[in-house]
Amino acid sequence: MIARLIKRVFGKKTAATKKSRLQRIPLAQHGLARERILPCALKVTDTLQQGGYAAFIVGGAVRDLLLNKTPKDFDVATDATPEQVKALFRRSRIIGRRFRLVHVMCGADTIEVSTFRSNGLLTDEDDDRATDATGRIVRDNVFGSQEDDAERRDFTVNALYYDPTSQEIWDYRGGVADIKQKTLRMIGDPATRYREDPVRMLRAARFAAKLDFRIDEATRAPVAELAELLDNVPPSRLFDEMLKLLLSGHALRGVHQLRAEGLHHGVLPLLDSLLDVPESERFITAALHNTDLRVQADKPVSPAFLFATLLWHELQTEYAQRIAAGEKPSPAMFEAMDAVLDRQRARLAVPRRLDGTMKEIWTLQPRFEQRSGSRPYRLLPHPRFRAGYDFLLLRGQSGEVAQSLCDWWTDFQDASDDVRASMLLPEPVAQAKRKRRRRGPKPASPSAPEA
Repeated sequence: MIARLIKRVFGKKTAATKKSRLQRIPLAQHGLARERILPCALKVTDTLQQGGYAAFIVGGAVRDLLLNKTPKDFDVATDATPEQVKALFRRSRIIGRRFRLVHVMCGADTIEVSTFRSNGLLTDEDDDRATDATGRIVRDNVFGSQEDDAERRDFTVNALYYDPTSQEIWDYRGGVADIKQKTLRMIGDPATRYREDPVRMLRAARFAAKLDFRIDEATRAPVAELAELLDNVPPSRLFDEMLKLLLSGHALRGVHQLRAEGLHHGVLPLLDSLLDVPESERFITAALHNTDLRVQADKPVSPAFLFATLLWHELQTEYAQRIAAGEKPSPAMFEAMDAVLDRQRARLAVPRRLDGTMKEIWTLQPRFEQRSGSRPYRLLPHPRFRAGYDFLLLRGQSGEVAQSLCDWWTDFQDASDDVRASMLLPEPVAQAKRKRRRRGPKPASPSAPEA
């Protein structure tokens, strides 16, 4: 109560007299021309400015363009309220609960427009900004000035505003200099910012890996002490953040970065075992490297396939324990799959819609060992054959299965009917005997007629 009273009495004066650190960097210095901006984003900023509002391309798009990378998204920040933004664009809708945003659609492109947010220094008494017992912000629906908006962003390299009309970059926290120095630096006191949102610790690791930046020492220092705050983050948010890391095109480096920062325990089993168990390390390294190559080549990546690879060795451990306890193989496998997925979901909310595909990929693996009779022919038309086959190739790369098995299936898919028939392995003796018993005894030759 006393702290709030002090802020009410002195807060506005302090903010009003604080010297602005804004640098307005011209095109001649930064080299980012308007033509490099997505046309839909230009349409949004131009329309807002023509309507009398401030409008800037903001955040990661500016950062990536300065690094000569192609932005995944273009976001816009403005002083217009969500209702005012929506009134200017016919194809738009207001979304969000924690903080309202506007999605503006132009053809196939969607631009996310946010109103400048308060940094919280002047609005701690406002009911629209609430924190829990650990300091985590659970409601943040307070608008502010552009400088407030810059102060509340996480890292300096993400607090850059590009005005497409003047082609200036507005930099409040030295983000352009940090980009040149390849440094990731938290805005404000790092410990306080991590308490407000513990996911920022994961974001630090993800951005450092993606951008190949070093994390500023003051930004890194509190992480080891505050890592346990991730236990207070909803599993769905952890899943979203981990998926961003794993689909960044730098997943392998990102996982190593998480380990380096001490953020790996409990988030995913692979992060607990990577580099500790050689078999697991080889398989996961192959899986993440394959994912990175596909993302960098702009090829689709299935989250179900990705998490099937990441949970594979935990599944094997669970299955082996159940077999050792005397369970029969088939029930043991299905119970092990459910146990692994339920245990993982309690920490990282892997969507249940992925379960079916993951289970099919896992249960196909023993079937690839069966290369006799009609079994290979029945496996080829399976709807998950390709995913299961790709999974098998990863197992071959890591040395978990013989490369000759992978080569056999590679050749069998494209072979002619005659060649396929010649490739089949002979039926195991025990199986052949069982088949004969099911069919009954071989009929005796007919007797010769009596003379």
